[in-house]
Amino acid sequence: MRNFSELSEREILALAIGAEEEDGRIYSDIAESLHADYPASSKVFADMAAEESEHRRRLIDLFQEKFGNHIPLIRRQDVRGFLIRKAVWQMPKPSIRDVRKLAESMEAETENFYRLAASRASDTAVRKLLGDLADAEASHERVADQLTEENLPQDVRSAEDAAARRNFVLRYIQPGLAGLMDGSVSTLAPVFAAAFATGRAWEAFIVGIAASLGAGISMAFAEALSDDGSLTGRGSPIMRGVITGAMTTLGGIGHTLPFLIPNFTTAVMLAVIVVVIELAAISWVRARYMDTPPARAAMQVALGGAIVFGVGILIGSS
Repeated sequence: MRNFSELSEREILALAIGAEEEDGRIYSDIAESLHADYPASSKVFADMAAEESEHRRRLIDLFQEKFGNHIPLIRRQDVRGFLIRKAVWQMPKPSIRDVRKLAESMEAETENFYRLAASRASDTAVRKLLGDLADAEASHERVADQLTEENLPQDVRSAEDAAARRNFVLRYIQPGLAGLMDGSVSTLAPVFAAAFATGRAWEAFIVGIAASLGAGISMAFAEALSDDGSLTGRGSPIMRGVITGAMTTLGGIGHTLPFLIPNFTTAVMLAVIVVVIELAAISWVRARYMDTPPARAAMQVALGGAIVFGVGILIGSS
């Protein structure tokens, strides 16, 4: 890799041409990925890709005028400190909010880079060229804003945001919440039954670890095999299975770890505190993402947890 300050005018212009081409491809890829679910936003990115193509054409005309027809292949990754764009195909399923933020940052970041490079350049010609490129990037930002206003009115944007939120809840929140509830609540009975039956923290810890891992594996397979997401829109079954299994295990391990403390009374008290925190977290997620009134969510979760907790103590003490 070479330092940006070491590039000649010819190389800087070639780098700018390659960068504009890469940004245009990114916008085209985003437009294609959004076409089915967010047609209005897809149109915005398609138009932005066309703008990048026009900027690239103008840069090529300038390059040919000054340096001839051969444009050397100089890429972002060849220059130390230059901004590198992550390929859209590497993103698992970019949300509408993510790609909008990406679009807003791409032009701003490139403009800032050019201005910083211009301020450090000692050659007058290079400084002028970098300043011109920074101004061009600033104008690109304004074009992006104009395209958004023309193609994405507030009502359409609100509808797309609502659809994005529904997809997020279906693909991530619901599987995670189901796992957390199962792990936190279902393992209460075996853990505390073992604790009160033996009166020893280590035995309760062993039972808790086994129950947490077993429940996590079981829930992961159950969620992954429940549906492939093609009809429900719930996304990748493997991803949902991983999320559900991990959260199930986490929910069970949370109130199991305190039983590593040798003192039985201290371990039980700390485990009870962790259970309260887990149930509060579940209630918050239900209220935040599942549109459940906070009081109702807290009451439902607390009631279920109290029943299972009581069953565990009753069995362990009998």
